[in-house]
Amino acid sequence: MVSSVSKWLLLALVAVGLDVLAAPLAQAQGLRRRHLIYLRDKTGTPYSVSQPQAFLSARSVARRTRQGIPVLPRDLPVNPAYVAQISNVAGNPQIMYTSRWFNAVLVACDSTVLARIQALPIVRSATTLNRNYLAPAPTAPPVQATPTVNRTQATRAQYGPAYRQNLQIGATAMHDAGFRGDGMHIAVFDAGFPGVNQIPALQSVFQENRLAGTRNYVDGGFNVYNRDAHGTNCVSAIAANQSGFYIGSAPKATFHLCITEDIYSEHPIEEANWLAAAEYADSAGVDIISSSLGYTTFDAPSRSYTYADMNGRTAISTRAATFAARVGMLVVNAAGNEGDKPWHYISAPADADSIISVAAVDSMGNRAFFSSYGPSSDGRIKPTLAAMGLAAAVLGQTGNAFRGSGTSYACPILAGMVAGFWQANPTLTAQQVIMALRSTATQANNPDNELGYGIPNFVTAYNALHPNAPLATKAEAGAAEALGIYPNPSGDGPLTLVLPTALQGQPLQVRVLDARGAAVLQQQLPAVRGTEVPLPMARLAKGVYTCEVSAGATRRTVKFTQQ
Repeated sequence: MVSSVSKWLLLALVAVGLDVLAAPLAQAQGLRRRHLIYLRDKTGTPYSVSQPQAFLSARSVARRTRQGIPVLPRDLPVNPAYVAQISNVAGNPQIMYTSRWFNAVLVACDSTVLARIQALPIVRSATTLNRNYLAPAPTAPPVQATPTVNRTQATRAQYGPAYRQNLQIGATAMHDAGFRGDGMHIAVFDAGFPGVNQIPALQSVFQENRLAGTRNYVDGGFNVYNRDAHGTNCVSAIAANQSGFYIGSAPKATFHLCITEDIYSEHPIEEANWLAAAEYADSAGVDIISSSLGYTTFDAPSRSYTYADMNGRTAISTRAATFAARVGMLVVNAAGNEGDKPWHYISAPADADSIISVAAVDSMGNRAFFSSYGPSSDGRIKPTLAAMGLAAAVLGQTGNAFRGSGTSYACPILAGMVAGFWQANPTLTAQQVIMALRSTATQANNPDNELGYGIPNFVTAYNALHPNAPLATKAEAGAAEALGIYPNPSGDGPLTLVLPTALQGQPLQVRVLDARGAAVLQQQLPAVRGTEVPLPMARLAKGVYTCEVSAGATRRTVKFTQQ
């Protein structure tokens, strides 16, 4: 706990951005709002750009070096002496965290103490970021285990309901080529991650020591397995790795989980949390930030943004995302779900320059009705790219797979592919990765403000960079003609058929045969749009079965096991 650390040691640790987060604000006495205190300068700082190892990890320095990005004065920590002056103001202000890029200190205090802080000569200005405090949500209930799965199924069955969203952006071919995000660090910013430490499909992250860090900027401390499950949904789309049940887009990446969002209120404090998390990600050497968050309208009396503010330089989170891009991280952010609402446009920080703002499409590549429109208010094309966000498959906090919609889900799905693409092309800079994906996406020659440059594809982008050694796509073509079924093995739950192209959009004849070849089920299914069809049936006895699906002269079969 922070309370066990001496005051001066705490100030030093906070200044360098090490592993110290303030105690929950609820411990403070009275109404202690959070204020971002902007400092005048970094004069007299003990830190130097010539010795970045004093405040940046070796991985962070290496990321800059690979991309030819120098360490600049903006990267220097806040002067610890200035932090000490603020901490010593009468009234015991609580130092929450500091910002290197903004040269600012986040402080919890009442209005009287704030006035004293503002009177200090070192202070340039102050902004109040919240008006209330709400307790965190209760811890998530225990997770129910999912069935053990056979890890030798065909491609479609391996991915389960996540197959189509991975196939659409070439992530299945990326995995076949050996690029699953190994060695890439992804930071996920969200509202909570309950169940992530227990869900069977995510256990390989822990078993293989690929959880590199956790931060809770809402409550303080390092526990992130609580609050809202939106973060669980999002990280599962990248990290899940349970063959036959669900595979995410970068199942071998290393993760940093950060709670920055408080779903119980909407104030700019959450953007400051985003800033703090981005600076942590920078110092820890993160490669990619996946953020399914957006800010437009705040609770009174905080001032809401207008579309004019979506100009890439106004919102706190937008400025933070821009700084993150400038130090060589690749920021992937949801464009927003305001396309069918009065706001209509992208939200912050999706308006930031030099990042990927992600629109949502359906499984056929059509724009989702809710996906926010561009351009940024200063006329730049937004969103940047698109991925499946309408009826996308994600995992809930109990480990169940379900379909949900939002650019929130398109964002991590694409972020995982970005990780694999960068792994496959490690000499590229973050901006070169963005350019490679943009220039080969489906609308590269005619970008618009609905889907930006369109839907990127790993194979297309990779082959454009490697024309003399292109990836073969025969395996994908063959998989597209195979019948799939999940979950496999099956338990008490329903089964879902994954249809090859030849069976889609037609009435279907379905037979299920036991090991002796006797039919245990025969039924007709109506034609449906899409690739997946529920297969209603009573529970079968344990054993191996063959499912045969026909449409006219076309027939496909797949074996499955009933446990």
